[in-house]
Amino acid sequence: MNDSLTLARAALLIPYELTDVHLEQLVSILQRPGVTLADVYFQTSRFQSWTIEDGRIKEGHFSIGQGVGLRAVCSDKTGFAYSDELHWAALKQAAMTAAAIARHGGGVQSLAKPHIHTNMAPPLRYAAIDPIDSQSDANKVALLQRIDDEARRCDPRVTQVIASLTAEQEIVLIVRDDGLLMADVRPLIRLNVNVIVTADGRREQGTAGGGGRYALDYFLTHEPSELALQLTREAVRQALIKLEAQDAPAGCMTVVLGNGWPGVLLHEAVGHGLEGDFNRKGTSAFSGRIGQRVAAAGVTVIDDGTLPQRRGSLNCDDEGELTRSTTLIEDGILVNYMQDRLNAKLMNMAPTGNGRRQSYAYLPLPRMTNTYMQSGNYDPQEIIASVTRGLYAVNFGGGQVDITSGKFVFSTSEAYLIENGKIGQPVKGAMLIGHGPEVLTRITMIGNDLALDAGVGTCGKDGQNVPVGVGQPTLRVNELTVGGTQT
Repeated sequence: MNDSLTLARAALLIPYELTDVHLEQLVSILQRPGVTLADVYFQTSRFQSWTIEDGRIKEGHFSIGQGVGLRAVCSDKTGFAYSDELHWAALKQAAMTAAAIARHGGGVQSLAKPHIHTNMAPPLRYAAIDPIDSQSDANKVALLQRIDDEARRCDPRVTQVIASLTAEQEIVLIVRDDGLLMADVRPLIRLNVNVIVTADGRREQGTAGGGGRYALDYFLTHEPSELALQLTREAVRQALIKLEAQDAPAGCMTVVLGNGWPGVLLHEAVGHGLEGDFNRKGTSAFSGRIGQRVAAAGVTVIDDGTLPQRRGSLNCDDEGELTRSTTLIEDGILVNYMQDRLNAKLMNMAPTGNGRRQSYAYLPLPRMTNTYMQSGNYDPQEIIASVTRGLYAVNFGGGQVDITSGKFVFSTSEAYLIENGKIGQPVKGAMLIGHGPEVLTRITMIGNDLALDAGVGTCGKDGQNVPVGVGQPTLRVNELTVGGTQT
């Protein structure tokens, strides 16, 4: 039984007296002469968040949204319209608008009249649940209050605690020009803890969080889970480490990247450059390089939307394609790009299940899901011991990357000096500056400790934000520029 399709029909079609016949008519309207690709994307979402600050609930928020986006494509020209009304008259008008825009693309090809059909239900990477209703509001508030208590119990230097808990359910229904009807019910939760500590006139903060496509039982039942308390202690630990940190050195040096969340550097500096649209347009540093060596031997990079309950996972993407595990770089050789349907068609390649959109009001783009580097053979301690003088970057804050040039700048939120093969003094203000494709070639040791992030990643592209996952093992990178305050 396809529970997702049943729930999607109940939420998006039945209340508005819409049938498969109406869906076929919408796609038919979109299929004007010259149209080579068309789809209709229905979406409804419910979102709730609670925030505590200094022991008091500061904010509670609940919102509901729904609508439909309709797309018709002529070659590389797209006609798009959307509506937050799901009644037939509004949908028909939106379809005619999208078709009229696309019609000016020219061409004589016309798609065959669709006949709605459903394939077998996609493999379930997560349950079709509503996490908002999986716990009472009283339990959610109690969790946040317990987090505040735990943070203050950890150390008397904790002066401020801000914690937030969010839960969301998204239901999507997609009908395509080939008649495929696909649905997905997507739960998503996230817990964030931000702690500020003060000592001797110095003020520092630490942040930790986690989540994924779970019910809220992941963080609490009747009491907070150990995971929620661990995240709280981690935020306190990070803040206290910063109180001891000295100014970071500057210069070109060996950098050891920690496992897990530091994979965000891989995501930003390399991952975006492997998305199909940038490569089709020739604006990526990786354009036209499939089959060429782009990284050191042993470097294998994968984008995998099938990992169970991960933040970046999907049962199907926002174009109805099943998500999959796509090897992008294999043992240093570029072997594939991430593709949506449009860019795959224009590049004469196969879609990879990476068509994603922020909501019905946006066009789908090729986007990452969970992107990570596979493990190597080195023990992390062996990697540290191999460095005479360098930097150990454990966690990252913000960063910027230029997709065309591949240049990036990232700030570390937790870093240490490495001296004579041992981890030394914590440092603050360290910035990693480099060129993504070059960094791949300077990886000399790959750890055996692959880890994925805790489930907090959000990726921005062309004004659209989507949840993602990142990961990597411990890595040694030679000759990376570190911007700091000491020379």
